[in-house]
Amino acid sequence: MFTIVDFNNFWSPSGGGVRRYHLQKMAFYERLASRDPGAGVLSVFVMPDSKTFTEAKSESLVIEHVQAFKFPGNWEYRFIWKLSQVEPVLAKYKPDIIEVGSPYILPTVVRRAARRVSPESKLVGFWHADFPVTYVGRPVAKKLGVGLGTFARKEAFWYARKEFKGFDCIQASSKEAMARLRKNSLPDPRWIPLGCDIEMFSPTKRDESLVAELKAGNPERLTMFFPHRHCNEKGIDLVLGAYDILTQKLGHEPAIVFAGTGPSLPLVEEAASKHEHIRYIGFVNSIDEMARYYASVDLGLALSGWETFGLSILESMASGNAQIGASAGAAFEHVTESGAGIILKERTPEALADAIVELYHSDMAAMKQKARAYAEKFSWNDCFKRQLDLYRQICNKDQE
Repeated sequence: MFTIVDFNNFWSPSGGGVRRYHLQKMAFYERLASRDPGAGVLSVFVMPDSKTFTEAKSESLVIEHVQAFKFPGNWEYRFIWKLSQVEPVLAKYKPDIIEVGSPYILPTVVRRAARRVSPESKLVGFWHADFPVTYVGRPVAKKLGVGLGTFARKEAFWYARKEFKGFDCIQASSKEAMARLRKNSLPDPRWIPLGCDIEMFSPTKRDESLVAELKAGNPERLTMFFPHRHCNEKGIDLVLGAYDILTQKLGHEPAIVFAGTGPSLPLVEEAASKHEHIRYIGFVNSIDEMARYYASVDLGLALSGWETFGLSILESMASGNAQIGASAGAAFEHVTESGAGIILKERTPEALADAIVELYHSDMAAMKQKARAYAEKFSWNDCFKRQLDLYRQICNKDQE
């Protein structure tokens, strides 16, 4: 049995892209046994949780729940960081492949645990977050200047090299991230573009009753859906700051639906209580409900310049939404390669308001068609077939 074990402290029950990646990956392997009984593959996802237990989903999929520390605040993230949390799983399965999807401490812990109890296992990473740039370099540069920001980014990449030392490869899902990994000497970067469920996320999921509810008697009212983590990295400060400017430029109050959670949640709740056409609907657990909201608004906001792939961007595009895209990262790649939107010129509320107005008054119908056509190029099935081929290649490397 070819066995894969996944560890990822970026998993959260109310998370976005990383959660979707693992849900789709689990679904792929659960289907694999029924489609190909002779595949002989077992996928094990190690889920940080409030208690430890085993959940056998099928012959080809197991979830190992591991009790882990929960971060305080408006988060649901838990942190696996002890050998005693990792070793029992590796000793139980003796996997061929171990994938680590978060870069803080966990890669070192997994490497040490594997050396002790499963030394034949191959180690691979997944670059879900470009943390040296996103969480270190740019914030430091903003507060302390460009020079210190550059120094901090280099130190963060040094830390990443230290964490992923001895790994066989690191997977990345955007071309920009791939180039950055190579430049900073991370181990053997490989391109694994993620996917999009283009049947679930589709313009056909448009709900005219929801459209009418959001338009609230004004068919010209601009409507938007923001289902991203509520933090400045995702552009929440830009959206909230642009609202009054947009109202003046459009001549009406636009409708914005916020979903999800995060450190800026109190600001979202305050805006929802203050403005009639801003609403907060909490965390949306139903994919069908997400698809309904995406397909029932006018345009999408892809404002994070630090996405390594941007699953929510593709889901919005598959739903037929033209995009306002950040000027860097996966958002820039998706919007420019599709021609289905406008790139934000400056990261300010004023610039966002101008871009939204420009997009709203453009040929939206043509851009919506381009958005859908672009999203159709991506498939979860292709993603995980490509990844499984990579896993097998790595495991056979020594015999080639």
